[in-house]
Amino acid sequence: MNRAATTKGQAQAGVLLPALPDDLRRQEPHAPIVEGQPLISILARERQALGRANGRQQRTVEFYNDIQKRLGAR
Repeated sequence: MNRAATTKGQAQAGVLLPALPDDLRRQEPHAPIVEGQPLISILARERQALGRANGRQQRTVEFYNDIQKRLGAR
């Protein structure tokens, strides 16, 4: 019922947004902490995870900006 209402509302609005890529919905887990491992290696993995999360966030912004440009041109 909700899906039908959403579809009907989008049709009436005349705007059909593209699906958000699955990659942009994914959460980045923290680096695992392994007992006995040097802290510097844990920090390095955590920074890599942060880099992946920041990249995903940037792709989300670009995706949104692209939609704004396309809808603004109408």
